Amino acid sequence: MPPSALSRRDFARAAGAGVAAAVVGRALPARASAPARPIALDSNENPWGPSPKALEAMTASQSVAARYPDALERKVADAVARLHGVEPERVVLGCGSGEVLRMADMAFLGPGRKVVVSQPTFEAVIGYAEVIKAEAVTVPQTADYRHDLPRMAAACDGSVGLVYVCNPNNPTATFVTRDELLAFLERVPAATKVVVDEAYFHFAEDPRYASADQWLGRFPNLLVVRTFSKVFGLAGMRLGYAVGSGDAISGMQRHRVFSNGNAAVLEAAAVSLADAAHVERQRQRNASTRSWLYAELAKDGRRYIPSQTNFVMIEVGRDVKPVIQAFRERNIMVGRRFPSMENWLRITIGTPEEMDAFVAALREIVPARGGRAA
Repeated sequence: MPPSALSRRDFARAAGAGVAAAVVGRALPARASAPARPIALDSNENPWGPSPKALEAMTASQSVAARYPDALERKVADAVARLHGVEPERVVLGCGSGEVLRMADMAFLGPGRKVVVSQPTFEAVIGYAEVIKAEAVTVPQTADYRHDLPRMAAACDGSVGLVYVCNPNNPTATFVTRDELLAFLERVPAATKVVVDEAYFHFAEDPRYASADQWLGRFPNLLVVRTFSKVFGLAGMRLGYAVGSGDAISGMQRHRVFSNGNAAVLEAAAVSLADAAHVERQRQRNASTRSWLYAELAKDGRRYIPSQTNFVMIEVGRDVKPVIQAFRERNIMVGRRFPSMENWLRITIGTPEEMDAFVAALREIVPARGGRAA
């Protein structure tokens, strides 16, 4: 497959391509039992799925399946614009936030241009940059597993077209505070576009966290990206968006695939945005199950990074690749290996039953050895 054909998730999984390699080091325990169907804890999906209203909207969309969804695109763009307090012209929709990130790279990068990112973070922006011959500048994370925003801002010289901040961050599940983000925006040159990816915005609970959308009117170089894949449970339907200045969005629109939404997801997105009760239920389910997982990890004395998302990073004490393989042999899919965090395992928060199975397998594969929360 040529590089230009790679999808957002292909890029994201590139770092974990060796998961199926032979197990090295001491032998792992034999599989005691495995679920009949794979348990998917590897892609930060929402195990509870879309709201009932969204499911109804998708079913009803069959009545317009023969028509292009232009009117529905305008309807969703209008709803997003109202949510963020901007004009519809300052919104661009994408086939998942993956296409949105690709549009940003295409619009603001190219040969001789650079993108600044934290290490580690979600890799799609780096992958798309490589395709268009741009250069990625990676800045190591802080000792507490967060973006080093001062160093990232300092790296933004005249050659940097884009700086990418995933907040909360994937894979660390950490965040930068409102004050830290504002100070960063004030330091980044106006000629450098700042993409703040808020895919996990809805799961963040710390009162110091805040969306960057409050500064859209102050910083014309700011772009806020969100997705319907996470709290709204529409990962399989593919829809994301960016909000920014008119000029920035216009630049991205030129690289947008024509008619890139479909009637089913657009109808579902419109009702999902209005279904605040469902969002709150999803947040509570995630928080409750995540707290249960913390308690189980604490019983074993395991080290983990407190999360502001629907996934958790757990330290396993050795190269995570054979650990990932051992879970696969038990029919449990877990996160890939991430640069600079080779001994950490990323786990999506699944249903209580799925997390029971995960913890049981973890205790077989990586016996408790003492530790603490990071």
